[in-house]
Amino acid sequence: MRRARARARLAAGGGGAGFVGSSVCRAMSALEWFVHKPLGGGIFWIQERFYESSNRANIWLVRGSQRDVVIDAGLGLRSLPDYLRDAGLLAPAGSAGPRPLLAVATHVHFDHSGGLQHFKEVAVHSAEAAALLQGDNYEAVTWLSDREVAWSPRPGWSARQFRVPPVRPSRLLQEGDVINLGDRQLTVMHMPGHSRGSICLHDKDRKILFSGDVVYDGSMIDWLPYSRISDYVASCQRLMELVDRGLVEKVLPGHFNIFGAERLYWLASNYVSQAGVCHKISTCAMRSIASIALRVANSRITSQ
Repeated sequence: MRRARARARLAAGGGGAGFVGSSVCRAMSALEWFVHKPLGGGIFWIQERFYESSNRANIWLVRGSQRDVVIDAGLGLRSLPDYLRDAGLLAPAGSAGPRPLLAVATHVHFDHSGGLQHFKEVAVHSAEAAALLQGDNYEAVTWLSDREVAWSPRPGWSARQFRVPPVRPSRLLQEGDVINLGDRQLTVMHMPGHSRGSICLHDKDRKILFSGDVVYDGSMIDWLPYSRISDYVASCQRLMELVDRGLVEKVLPGHFNIFGAERLYWLASNYVSQAGVCHKISTCAMRSIASIALRVANSRITSQ
């Protein structure tokens, strides 16, 4: 059934001729792998349509007058820059050449950082720079199965082959840094808890928050390696303060759907209220199990 849905979606996109039985007889193009939705105001919502998982990350393209920024980059099974170009989402090159394009990772988890390998300019918070540079798939919590990929991106591909490759960041981010796009600025907010280098990007003028996995409309995950409940509580308190001060009206999260300030406040305050002793004990147990599983899984990746 999943394969049938994949064939139908690909055929609808004009690329249905490449299938033989249950395998692809050619490599899938970037135009087939990704899909986007314009949100207005120079913002585009991009997803990997054949990655059918709750881990499927939202990718945001923010266009400015002088620079474009991609916030998170997906798995990297196909080239996101190729998609942006072929889909006509990048501004035409001027006399000085193509406009600068910066990929910003809200954190280094595999579903957000795998595609950074395709970008020339990459930014990440300094706390996770070493993990990105070393291709640390334990800190990237790499965990991908064949059943989550509805159609293979190329002949013979298997999820067992997947890993986040080493990437050298061209810019290290810190709390309060500003990414200047010309007619808009994105301010870096270091919001650890989900991971030690998690960030949000705040467009103060438009009251938009790109939240990564700090907050989304679902259960917050604080049981991974380098997650820390006390940090997460402090980050959620900062989110609540943003709402109290009227600084955020719309949240563009790392997963699931867009939501507003009222929902942001509820999600953040709900986490704070539940982060008691019982939660800490259960989270500690879950973290131990997750850490062992990730160590085993990624040792297999390394040995292959």
